[in-house]
Amino acid sequence: MLTLYTAPGTCSRASHIALEESGLDFEIRLTDLANGDQRRPEFLAMNPKGRVPALTTDQGVLTESPAILAYIAALAPKAMLAPVEPFAFARMQAFNLYLASTVHVAHAHGRRPSRWSDDAAAQASMAAKVTQNMRDCFALIEDGLAQNGDSDWVMGGAYSVADPYLFTLSGWLESDGVDMAEFPRVLAHYERMSRRPAVVRALQAEGATSI
Repeated sequence: MLTLYTAPGTCSRASHIALEESGLDFEIRLTDLANGDQRRPEFLAMNPKGRVPALTTDQGVLTESPAILAYIAALAPKAMLAPVEPFAFARMQAFNLYLASTVHVAHAHGRRPSRWSDDAAAQASMAAKVTQNMRDCFALIEDGLAQNGDSDWVMGGAYSVADPYLFTLSGWLESDGVDMAEFPRVLAHYERMSRRPAVVRALQAEGATSI
């Protein structure tokens, strides 16, 4: 049995949606980050990083969204959640890794600048850059979606695990001071994703109605 440790509104939502899309058997363990669940000994024994997502499997524990998303897609080939052709798969991974290594980090500078500096002035300076950095990131993503023409999805004609990941991080824009309407293709993708049954189920399981 797959068990996903997730927390509402975090990047782990992408993995939750992917599991809902996959048709695999799984269970969800909601993690209360504000209450410090991720720092409890039993959680750290499972995932020493003290973060979500974490996916327990029969072979061990997986962490990091791009790895978990690719694993879910590989476990459920009939769901067609990732390209099969190697170059196309690598392009999907490049997109997901950009979300993880650049977009998520830009967002986190506003939430947890203490990860990078103990100096209050430096923390304030980092937080002040979040809106512009997120706007720059999504301008690049918007351009990428434009190259897909009339396609509904990140990778072009076919839905993939890149789509719930983009949906999840797009939902952070408002809290980062960016109006999603600045990016019409991103907004259309977000609204399209919001209507998918798997997304509705994931949000309901989290006790949420939106990001």
